[in-house]
Amino acid sequence: MEKGMRSQNAHCLVLPFPTQGHINPMLQFSKRLQHKEIKVTLAITRFIFKTTKHQLSGSVTVETISDGYDEGGRAQAESREAYLDRLHQVGEQTLTNLVEKLRDIGQPVDCIVYDAFLPWALDVAKRFGLVGAAFLTQSCAVDNIYYHVYNQILKLPVTGPKVLVPGLPPLEPLDLPSFVYDFESHPPLYKLVMNQFSNIDKADWVLCNTFYELEKEVVDWMAKLWRLRTIGPTIPSIYLDKRIQDDKAYGLTMFKPSNDDCIKWLDEKPDGSVVYVSFGSLAELGIEQMEELAWGLRGSNKYFLWVVRASEEAKLPKDFVEETSKKGLVVSWCPQMEVLSHKAMGCFVTHCGWNSTLEALSLGVPMVAIPQWTDQTTNAKYVTDVWGMGLKAKRDEKGIVRGSEVEHCIREVTGRERGKEIKMNAIKWREMAKESVDEGGSSDRNIDDFAANLVNS
Repeated sequence: MEKGMRSQNAHCLVLPFPTQGHINPMLQFSKRLQHKEIKVTLAITRFIFKTTKHQLSGSVTVETISDGYDEGGRAQAESREAYLDRLHQVGEQTLTNLVEKLRDIGQPVDCIVYDAFLPWALDVAKRFGLVGAAFLTQSCAVDNIYYHVYNQILKLPVTGPKVLVPGLPPLEPLDLPSFVYDFESHPPLYKLVMNQFSNIDKADWVLCNTFYELEKEVVDWMAKLWRLRTIGPTIPSIYLDKRIQDDKAYGLTMFKPSNDDCIKWLDEKPDGSVVYVSFGSLAELGIEQMEELAWGLRGSNKYFLWVVRASEEAKLPKDFVEETSKKGLVVSWCPQMEVLSHKAMGCFVTHCGWNSTLEALSLGVPMVAIPQWTDQTTNAKYVTDVWGMGLKAKRDEKGIVRGSEVEHCIREVTGRERGKEIKMNAIKWREMAKESVDEGGSSDRNIDDFAANLVNS
């Protein structure tokens, strides 16, 4: 093929922020695009490429850029702020190099779909005359709050008993993302989430990892600002419409799952009898909170599967694993979607990160929400009061969810009275999630629209 000749009708370069929770949804969206016959190249950092396990189905190809820390990732950076600054500087240059490389080998890029946490990627797209699509990895509700803070429509610090934001139900200050109600807690991360909106008005598309039926009011409001489309839930097709062949897992993981142990253990348990506990890949619970959670699980007298990362194991109460071995299994990691979809699953005790929340919604698993920070507080509000999918555990004056509260919430969510209503809501949202990505559903139509515009541009 001669230099510069096209090999495909349309080609998307997809750039996620370099963490597992941002890579997964953008990779799943890539598979959906590929299914629509759009060529997709996923661009990840060299460090992540070297340290992850790849099991990508289909023909999504992977290329790399640099974050400036190719040998040791963010661990080498002196601070989060230093890492983000370096990622911007080096990432923008190496993304530019990648676009040029793909052009020179006859695979020119037509569009860059970039994580909104990386607004500099839009500058690269515009320099090359490419379509630029911002990808919002969090809920529309959370993004709408950030938008109002960024534009100083919602003033900080937030005061008053109720906070009113267009498209959202009345919120208490502590229902807002932690970077808003406690905006001085993590300055680099506050800057990161706010900078999503620094140039979003120049994006040709704004794609959001949700589905229309889940957030109608706020989606309608935000669609007045930008060419916004909902394209989720971004989870493997086997759990939704089953239209993408061999799409059984995300396909790129930074952790070594304990697949066999988890599933074999679940296979031996009665239907709906197990409490699954996971706080994701980043959350770090304090020792006292870990102990209270342990006592709550033991007190519930339910079977439980608890994911405790290796770095967190020392926080478990002494002899807890041995003393609860007849009821519980503690593992360092497991295949979450496979676990949540298992017939033994009864409820999900979670921090309410957006990916975990979407997974539970899509599979119809009731939740006990114990949010820690960032968007989780807002997600927990919606889980409890808007979607009716679970309960938010109450904290005491020290900010700790006590064991008795954990036990109470588990019993309520899995019980006959309140639990029945929660389970009915869970089934309703599960069916809506499936319909949204199935042929002719709201998200499927939006992806069709996006793909068609790329082909015709």
